[in-house]
Amino acid sequence: MVSPPKVAIKKNVTTAVKLPVQLRSGYHVNSNTPSDEYLIPLKLTWTATPLEVETITYPVPKKEKYTFSEKPLSVFSGDFDIVTRFKAPAGASPGMQVISGKLRYQACTDKECFPPRTVEVRLPVDIIN
Repeated sequence: MVSPPKVAIKKNVTTAVKLPVQLRSGYHVNSNTPSDEYLIPLKLTWTATPLEVETITYPVPKKEKYTFSEKPLSVFSGDFDIVTRFKAPAGASPGMQVISGKLRYQACTDKECFPPRTVEVRLPVDIIN
């Protein structure tokens, strides 16, 4: 589902990193801002030490109507990117690091939803001066 690329981040510079997400045809996930409180949002979190997370930006969701819901739902489908803006502070040690994160989601088809899942995301980062 997710396969982050290796990135280089300079100290004291904010760098945008795209996390590509690929969903199988016929599947969708609720957006990060679902239409109803009871729906499980797509959520990316990072344990970014030694980096700092400045922002996480999700794509613009689609409003889609499914037979199991009376109103359109705010969803993502197909391939999309979640963009995180990281900053390496001046005191960060240079060299290769692996930043870990978690992506929580609930995959659904137009007929059923599967139990929510959380997958580990590992981002190789080269911190440079």
